[in-house]
Amino acid sequence: MLKYKLITPDRIVSEGETSSLTVMTESGEITILPGHIPLATLLRAGEMRVGSGAKEELLAVSGGMLEVKPGNEIVILAETAEHSHELELAAIEEAKKRAEDALKEARNRNDVGYADAAAHLERELARYRVAMKGKGRQPKGRV
Repeated sequence: MLKYKLITPDRIVSEGETSSLTVMTESGEITILPGHIPLATLLRAGEMRVGSGAKEELLAVSGGMLEVKPGNEIVILAETAEHSHELELAAIEEAKKRAEDALKEARNRNDVGYADAAAHLERELARYRVAMKGKGRQPKGRV
């Protein structure tokens, strides 16, 4: 079994033991299983799956860092993280629309503003996907 702890600046979002943990890293999606080699990697906004099958916990996680330590211990430091049941679809859709508008406006300004707006949109899209999956609905088309 793996021991994991997911921490944000505000709280410990989730911790416990699991058979697997899947996250989106800067290099792509990875799944960590017992016996994984030590690893430190940066996270991208995306979904985090703890466990598998019927016992899977689904969370929306934004940027941060993940470390796999010897002894099957995982520490995830994330900017933000939310359980699927904490997400409100209507609020996310509104935030996603604002992020899309900000991205359009930033296109004509500067690279820093554009990158910030793109990162915000990426976070809202991840939250949207997790909210849809958590409610048993799959997003239609590409989100």
